[in-house]
Amino acid sequence: MSATTTANQPAAQPQAGPPTVPPTLTAGGETLDQALTRAQAAAQAKRLNEAAGICSDVLAVSPEYPSALALLGIVSALQSDPEKGIGLLERAIKIRPGNASWYAHLASLCRATYRMEQALAVGQESVRLDPGNADNLVNLSLIFVDVDDRERAIACLLRALGQKHDHADGHLALAQNLLAMGEFPSGWLEYEWRNETEAGKNTMPKMTSAHWNGMAIPKGRILLVGDQGYGDTIQFARYIPMVAERCDEVVLGCSAEMGPILQNIPGVKQYCHRWNDVPGHAAHCRLSTLPYLFQTNLETIPSQVPYLKADPARVAAWRERFATQLPPGRRIGLAWTGRPTHPNDRRRSLPLSRLRPIAEAAPDAVFVSLQKPMPAADLAVMPQFRGMADLSADLTDFGETAAVIENLDMVVTVDTSMGHLAGALAKPAWIMLPKAADWRWMLDRSDSPWYPTVRLFRQGYPGAWDVVLAEVATALAKELRAVPLGAAAN
Repeated sequence: MSATTTANQPAAQPQAGPPTVPPTLTAGGETLDQALTRAQAAAQAKRLNEAAGICSDVLAVSPEYPSALALLGIVSALQSDPEKGIGLLERAIKIRPGNASWYAHLASLCRATYRMEQALAVGQESVRLDPGNADNLVNLSLIFVDVDDRERAIACLLRALGQKHDHADGHLALAQNLLAMGEFPSGWLEYEWRNETEAGKNTMPKMTSAHWNGMAIPKGRILLVGDQGYGDTIQFARYIPMVAERCDEVVLGCSAEMGPILQNIPGVKQYCHRWNDVPGHAAHCRLSTLPYLFQTNLETIPSQVPYLKADPARVAAWRERFATQLPPGRRIGLAWTGRPTHPNDRRRSLPLSRLRPIAEAAPDAVFVSLQKPMPAADLAVMPQFRGMADLSADLTDFGETAAVIENLDMVVTVDTSMGHLAGALAKPAWIMLPKAADWRWMLDRSDSPWYPTVRLFRQGYPGAWDVVLAEVATALAKELRAVPLGAAAN
């Protein structure tokens, strides 16, 4: 390969052996492989710009060096440029096929960008090349889930766990499949492995109290910890009164934003948002473990709503504010993006502009933003939604947001905590779900056994938001014509 070829030109046809590579990169005598070792270390340490720079230096000397192309592709994906990552990995594989890791990374990127046919093909190739690699089997299972082949997904996971019995991500993926399918007893058992994943290991400090096993503690204190995301904490908070029936005193550990809406749940004596403020206690338990301890199945989900209540004074304040600031009409709360660091956020979040069909279907409705934070790019789109304003500065905690929701007729949201909060308040909520949906929404249902007032709108295939938005718009227009949505705006 000529040294004058740039990284933007088509890759040369691979020769019989590896391409000829200049032996050194720098005047100091560093080899290309030594440079890539530094790049890999930088990437592992999350110094992505440094890693990308080193790879670019290598490619300036040897534009078709496959290892540099592959690593730069992986780093580019981590820098939120999956399209570039796919192109670089495809070039690396074309030059030097047979590296299972490169196929596995490419499969993940194709899945993230909804190239499902290619994702499945290269994911299967990664397993063929390295059949004993549990990580590749778990990744392949995710692709099978996306294409509605859960039987093969579970087969991949069982193979992965056979190769590595303590593969926490594999156990968690198995749990999510089982729970989505309604196999609750085995699903909750596997779900406990979430605490051993890299994401789950550091959610709690070293505890000196016992793990609660569901036993009665008639004269002792128990600490319940909201250990996962906001939506999970809201979903599992329904179990707190059941714990209070078995323990003398319940202390709740949760974020400061959640405290105002959770502290009034029956049985909560105190809530703390700093570990140093937690009083002594006999035992502790994660909220997300309670369904397992209470042996929850589809028939025994505690689904009575509302189990959360907004502060009446806050509700009254928002009622007065809306009465003076909003035009007349049915009030519809909107939430369209979730937490950017959520592993599935790319699939579940939308720009506000994509929700225009909803506004067009309800020209006489009043739209209330439930977004916090507010994406800067969406501010210019707001005038297209009647009555909408940026309320993010005033939504100081979930107690404030709950008070807003109590003054609405319904909520339309992507899969974020707003759907959980509205459902826990017994407010009508329509949730737009990506494919594949989170386990808690189960399969092929338009209702939820967890929230009786929730209605689900599902993608038919990954990335198919236009169909979902059209269905929501049609249903909303019909709902507004048929029956008043409630008395919130009266």
